[in-house]
Amino acid sequence: MKEINLRDYYPFYTKDTVVEVPDEVADLLREYKLAEAAYILRTYRHKAYFSLDYDASVERDALVIVLTPAEMLEQQEENARLYQALASLPEKQRNRITSHFLLGMSLSEIAKSEGSGVSSVHEGIQRGLRRLKKVLEKLETDPENNAQK
Repeated sequence: MKEINLRDYYPFYTKDTVVEVPDEVADLLREYKLAEAAYILRTYRHKAYFSLDYDASVERDALVIVLTPAEMLEQQEENARLYQALASLPEKQRNRITSHFLLGMSLSEIAKSEGSGVSSVHEGIQRGLRRLKKVLEKLETDPENNAQK
């Protein structure tokens, strides 16, 4: 049996009230107190100070990013440049990059599916990213010539 102060666990107790409880209950109350402290620390670190019960649209607004038409157009143009640059890569590099970055496959999974080594997959992805960077830089510096193609 352990003694606990109910004022530590219940906010409506204004005076110290010490009671004797079984060890399991004391451990459970301590665990809940630690979990609550961890929750408070997480909300502080992630700056999550709003409640989803505040307004009917708060939850929707937190989950859905509303873009302006200009932002949507800019995002579409950026995606088009990215897909054009990806299409200009050799097939093996393109497949490795899309498998790793878009499908979330690990290097070992890609190597196993291709029947090659992890180091060669890693090198191929790195070479592809360097080539992709050059192509994207070229597309940004010369957008009107690439728009005609």
